[in-house]
Amino acid sequence: MFFAVKVLVSALVIAIVTEIARKFPVYGGVIAALPLVSLLSLFWLSIQGQYSLQLSKFAIGVLWGFPATAILLLIVAFSLKHSQPLFISILLGAGGWYLFLTLQKWLVNHFYHLL
Repeated sequence: MFFAVKVLVSALVIAIVTEIARKFPVYGGVIAALPLVSLLSLFWLSIQGQYSLQLSKFAIGVLWGFPATAILLLIVAFSLKHSQPLFISILLGAGGWYLFLTLQKWLVNHFYHLL
């Protein structure tokens, strides 16, 4: 039952954002850029009894993924602007996202000792 409530509430948030984006693309984008998924996830994890340390680790994980997500969105926007189909733009963005995360992990593993 709780899983169904999570799905319904989360789907409702996505539906509202996409309806706003249909009428006002810039505002829809700004709202979509809000950390809605992250905050909803923190909320659901908290309700399910996760401890603060686990919630903190989740939040750090979100921050860790943020730069790669920005790269993904830049690639998708650039590709769409240059008339690439949405599917191709998303594939290119996902590839950039993966490459950036891989590079980020490599840099941290090789240069962490210098910090």
